Amino acid sequence: MRVSRIQAEENRQNVINVASRLFRSHGFDGIGLKDLMEAAGLTQGAFYKQFASKEDLAAQASERALESATLRWSAATAAQPDDPLGAVMAFYLSTDHRDEKMDGCPIVALGSDVARQSSDVKAAFEGGIKAHIEILSGLISKANDEKSKGKAMAILSTMVGALTLSRVVNDPDLAQAFLETASRQIRDAVAA
Repeated sequence: MRVSRIQAEENRQNVINVASRLFRSHGFDGIGLKDLMEAAGLTQGAFYKQFASKEDLAAQASERALESATLRWSAATAAQPDDPLGAVMAFYLSTDHRDEKMDGCPIVALGSDVARQSSDVKAAFEGGIKAHIEILSGLISKANDEKSKGKAMAILSTMVGALTLSRVVNDPDLAQAFLETASRQIRDAVAA
């Protein structure tokens, strides 16, 4: 049965959304097309009508995951306009975020996988990382100059590293210590 163009586009967007979550949970190579399409409620045959390859889907799903992350940062800052950087840190360096495998930070979930992916997937991540740096730079300083961008890069690196380390250890106290220490170090760096 043929589907309308509108339905086909809705299906395509659904596949991208599902893939963005499943890739974060399982990695790019940790889930096959059959299972991915099944999770989206479609057949594997429908995949090739919508995407050139799994790599094409990986690039689009990566872009979607990073856009979603940026929106979550924006929501956090809007909820606490008096301390927007604190809001981002409180959200990002939380146990809830650490435990969100499917909806959590795509940089943490897929960073090492991305290093082995195509230039299109890397470009999607690069764009998202640059957007994160711009947001952080704007939260640090109205000038948004090279100094604030440097601090923003250090803050993003610290947050990503802390969340990654917090996810990979078994000891819950150590996991929490990574998050709390990163938060203190960031506040100290911004104040300096």
